[in-house]
Order: sequence, then C-alpha cells, then structure tokens
Amino acid sequence: MRDRMFWKFRAYGLLKNLRLFDPFLVLFFREAGLTFLAIGSLYAIREICTNVFEIPTGVIADAFGRRRAMIASFASYLGSFALFGFFTGYASFAPAMVLFALGEALRSGTHKAMILEHLRQRGIEDQSVAYYGKTRAASQFGSALAALLGAGAVFWAGSYRVVFLASMVPYVLALFLMLGYPGELDGHVERVTWSWKDLLGRLRKTVRTSLASLGQPALLRGLLSGGTFDAVFRSTKDYLQPILQAQALALPVFLALHDEQRVAIVVGGLFFVVYLATSFASSRAGAVRERARSLPAAINGIYLAGTGLLAAAGLSAWGGWQGVAIAAYLLLYVSQNVRRPMIVGYVSEQIDHRMMATGLSVETQLRTVLTAILAPLVGLLADRLGVGAAILCIAGVALVGYPLVRVRE
Repeated sequence: MRDRMFWKFRAYGLLKNLRLFDPFLVLFFREAGLTFLAIGSLYAIREICTNVFEIPTGVIADAFGRRRAMIASFASYLGSFALFGFFTGYASFAPAMVLFALGEALRSGTHKAMILEHLRQRGIEDQSVAYYGKTRAASQFGSALAALLGAGAVFWAGSYRVVFLASMVPYVLALFLMLGYPGELDGHVERVTWSWKDLLGRLRKTVRTSLASLGQPALLRGLLSGGTFDAVFRSTKDYLQPILQAQALALPVFLALHDEQRVAIVVGGLFFVVYLATSFASSRAGAVRERARSLPAAINGIYLAGTGLLAAAGLSAWGGWQGVAIAAYLLLYVSQNVRRPMIVGYVSEQIDHRMMATGLSVETQLRTVLTAILAPLVGLLADRLGVGAAILCIAGVALVGYPLVRVRE
C-alpha cells in the first residue's frame, strides 16, 4: 500500500490538520465576548453554508477536476483565516465562517474520492478501510502537533487570535502540494462550458444521481449513520475546551503565569494527548474491522459506545467531575476516529466510483444539516443549563435516534 501517493496523502492530512486554532476556537469566541448561543449560531452558519455549497462544488470536482477543487478549497480557507486574524466581532466572524464553509464544501468528499480512485486504479479497493485509516492517522498526528504549536503561540502572544495567522503557513504548503498530485486522480472528467444552461444541466444530473443513491437502503443507512454520529460529535466536541479551561484554572500549578498562559499549557498538552490517541486509533481501524464480526456490527457498536461516552462526559461535567469528563471525551475522540474510516469503506462498497465525490458529499450534506440544527441547540442549552447538561441532552437525542440509523447486515 505504501507507494508514493500514500505518503502524499499522509502529507496532505498532516498539513490540512495543522489548524492551530482548533483546540482554542470556543475560547477565542468567548474571549471576544460571544455567548454560547452566538457561538452555536456561527457553527450553524458554517454548516448551512457548507450544505448549500455542497452540490455546486461537487459538480466542480466531478466536472473540472478534483485537483482544481482542492486548490480552490485551500485558497478559501486562507481568506477565512485572514478575517479571523485581522478583524474581530460577530460581523467579521460570520463571513469568515462562510469562506471556511466554502473551503469545506470544496474539500469534503473530494480528497476521499481521490484516495478511493487511487485504490481503484491499483485494484486494492478491498483495503480501503486500512488505507484510509492510515492516511487519517497522519491527519490526527497533525492535530496533535497543532495543539502543541497553538499552545506555544498563545503562551507567547497572550491571546488566541495569533493561532489563525500561524495556521496560514501550512495551508499555503498544502495548496502547493495539491499542484503535485497526478492528473489521473481527477477521475472521469467531463469538460463543460461556462454557460448557465450547461451548468444547470449538470446540477440536475448530480441531484438525480444523489436521489437515486438515497433510494438504495444499504447506502442510505450508511450515509445516515455516518452523518448522524459525526453531527453529534462535531456539535459537542469543542465543549471540551471550556471543561479543560475550568480544570486548568482550578489546578494549583503555574500560578505565576497569566490565566491565558495557564490555559494554553493545559489545553494544548491535553489535546496533544487526545490527538496522538486518535492518530493511533485511525491507524488501527483496519485491525478493528478485521476483528469485528462484520463491518455493520462494528459501525453500530461504536455508535452506541460513543453515545454512552458522550453521556458520561456530560453527566460528569454537570456534577463537577472534570477529570472524568475529560477522560470520557478522550475515548469519544478515539471512537470517532476508528469509526470514520469504516463509514468511508462501507459507503465506497455501495456507490459507483465515477460519482464517488458526489456520493460522499451527500453524506456531508446530511451531517451539515444535522450539525446546523444541533449546534445552536447545544449553545442555547449551555447558556441556560450549563455545558454538562447540554452535552447530556444531546447524548439522549443520539440514543433515541439510533434505531433510525442502525446499519443492517
């Protein structure tokens, strides 16, 4: 499996996840004076815009080449980071989220389709779970490294804003990396003209293909299962940050430092451990798949385990047992990163390789719709009831919805 593209895929994952702001995003918004509801609404803006952009950007990827879509994605990310880094307030954060959403829509599904296209060309599609898991492991190691680098930047600057500017460097490198991808990974490219008639025709074709895919029960279950679990995870995962902040300020250590510096050390260090664990977990996704009775059984089991861990984190944070909540979150991050390669492998078995980018974008659409609903709800509950109670409520919602998203044998 470890050919030249394997290492390029891993380099992409490493650079893409060098988002130094990720462990501090909620703390950055809180420093700017935003309520949890306002933060949730920004997350909803990001998810709704990602959803709106998904179909047209899927058309771009399938019609004009996946490499061009990826280059445009990183350019959009860089614009978003610049807005966050140089401006402040909700009025500038909202358009920054829109640009970030455009980058996500151009990237999501597209790079996975490039990996799966590479596997198809080599005739090793049956190794998709292990292959994607190992490339995702590099992404998670990038997140671990970003936690340390971000902590160092916050410690040095005394503010969370600097992490957005520092994140621009690896994204410029990732943009140039895309230029070195071979043209064969663009897949089946049908050149189109820049006429509204032609573009709308391709859009209708893509929508019809997506709807036809949703008519396949096995594929639909896989898309719903992946989208639901990821939506619950994405809408709650950043609430680990205020839990870590409370723990950092409660510890009788580094008392001579400013509060932001103390928080940077604890948050950066803990997220480094979290992402090292998720990196290892992603690399072992193939082994977990082989040990499980079947791929659907593994997907369903991790869904239930993850929901239980989220409930434990919420209950512990509500009761003031921050250490238990942090440990539960650590295991939840691990569970999500074992499960994600399995979902990609499952979906790849159910869909035509020529529409892989569009098909995976359908799953992303489901995820973004659910996240757009859940994120403001979590923020509202956190403002009214507290962070722990909000997390516990969302875990209950995920458990109630399990019968609807259970993947069948």
